[in-house]
Formats: sequence, structure tokens, C-alpha cells
Amino acid sequence: MDRLAEMEAFATVVDLGGFTDAAKKLGISKSAVSKHVASLEARLGARLLNRTTRRVSPTEIGLAYYDRARKVLNEAGEADAIVSALQSAPTGLLRVAVVSDFGVMHMAPQMASFLRKYPDITANLVLTDRYVELISEGFDVAIRVGELEDSSLRVRKIAETTMRLVGSRDYFRKFGKPRRIDDLVQHKLLHYTAQANGNVWKLTAPSGEKRQIRATGWLTINDGRALLDAAKAGLGIAYLPSYLCGPALRSGELEEAIEGLPVEHRGIHAVYPPGRFMQPKLRAFIDHFVEAFRGKGADDW
Repeated sequence: MDRLAEMEAFATVVDLGGFTDAAKKLGISKSAVSKHVASLEARLGARLLNRTTRRVSPTEIGLAYYDRARKVLNEAGEADAIVSALQSAPTGLLRVAVVSDFGVMHMAPQMASFLRKYPDITANLVLTDRYVELISEGFDVAIRVGELEDSSLRVRKIAETTMRLVGSRDYFRKFGKPRRIDDLVQHKLLHYTAQANGNVWKLTAPSGEKRQIRATGWLTINDGRALLDAAKAGLGIAYLPSYLCGPALRSGELEEAIEGLPVEHRGIHAVYPPGRFMQPKLRAFIDHFVEAFRGKGADDW
């Protein structure tokens, strides 16, 4: 006989205290339930149930077996639910929190193709540089750039960017270019107030030494696109992700501030609450953006 069917029959008899009620719940005959339990006891070589005319109860061995059997049956039920969920069409409301400048410039343009592909999904894209609490605030997923805090959240990398120390040709003509990291203290620095590590720039010297520069800055802005505009306008040196400043570097509107400075790489990740399986709408969303950014190098934005 099927081992899981035997377990389920036995566990249901224990749950309901009798063969008749167990048979009704399982949708089979009382004799079939009895055969399953008898087969299980014979296979194990142990009596699992005490049977009286009024009630059926587990023996000491039966109670120990019941605890393990119920766990196995619950796991099997969850496994069936996973398969069912993965085969169902993605549907429902998807709430996404994304870093503002990356969301505007790179995610929002991709949402049209995503929603056309999955018309039963409705999306709420929240552009914010605030660190959102996914579970308490009701978000399905957040897109975060850079170092991630240790947490129980699940993570999947969707792309990568680099960090660039940049300024305009006009600014460098007026104030000169810094030759070393230490020279930055003599320059006008443009600071992004919403970055996770405060006003500290983490740089790597050509020697490989890790340095931290506190950007007390001539101008602070809480929007990456506005900071980019300030750098292009010649107001100072900014430390920007390539997904933001890449086009300006390629066009010549911006230049690297320090020649030969090693480039910092930062991951762009989807983070989402832990769970035994991922909802189809969330899996579809993450898969779509992994594919959308596939092949895009860290400096190809």
C-alpha cells in the first residue's frame, strides 16, 4: 500500500478519534481506513492504536509515530501547494519599492513590457530612497543598490553598477583635477544625502588601500538626478553610480576626477521576504528584470 496513504489514514484516525469520522473526512470507506492502518502496523511491527468499542486512541509508540507522521504529511501538502502555485498564472497586486533614480531611469521604462506580458498583475511602483521595511509596510519586493544589511530577507542579484568620481570639464578647468584621494579635501564636493552609509565615500587607492572620505560637501541633494545635473553644471565633484552618470561620461559632459582610481562595483539586488516558496507574481517580476538587464555590463548603462 501507499506509505503516505497509510500515514494519512492513521493520523486522521488519531485526529478525529475514530475510523468512521476519519473515513468521512478522507472520502473513503471505513474498511479502507482500517486496512491502511492495519497495513501500517504490520509494516512497522508495532501496535499504534488502542481500540475500544467507544473510542480509538494512540498507544505510546503510536503517539510518537503520529508526531513525525503529521510533520511528513504537512510537508507533503506544502510540496503539493508549491507545484500548484508555480503552475498557476501570475496574478494580483505587486508592491515594489525601488531606489528613486534607478527606478525612474531603468525600471519604470521596463514596466510596460512586464505588464503587457502579465496582464493579470497590477503593480504599485514606489520610488523612494528610504530604507523600507518590507513585511511591516506591505511590500512584496525592494530593489536596492550597494551593500546589503544582514537580515533574513532573500536576495537575488539582477544587475551591477560601478561608482564613478566625476566632475565637469568646466569645473576642472577652473579648479584643477585632484591627483590623489587626499586632494579631495581641497575641492568642492557634491553629496547625495540619501545614501545608506551617510556622507562617507568609500574609495580604493591605486595601491589597493581602502579609504573613507567624509564628503562634508559644498552642496547636498537628496536626489541622484539633481546631483548629476549639479555635477554637469560645474558645481563640483560627485560620486555617482554608472547607471546614472554613464551617458554623461560617454558624451564628455563629465570626466573622471582622479585618473587611475580603481573602480568600485556595486550589486543591484531584489530583496524579498523569506518563505518556503515564491509567489508566481513575484517570481515573474524578478525573472523579467533579470532577463531585461542580462548582458548589461556594470558600465553599460
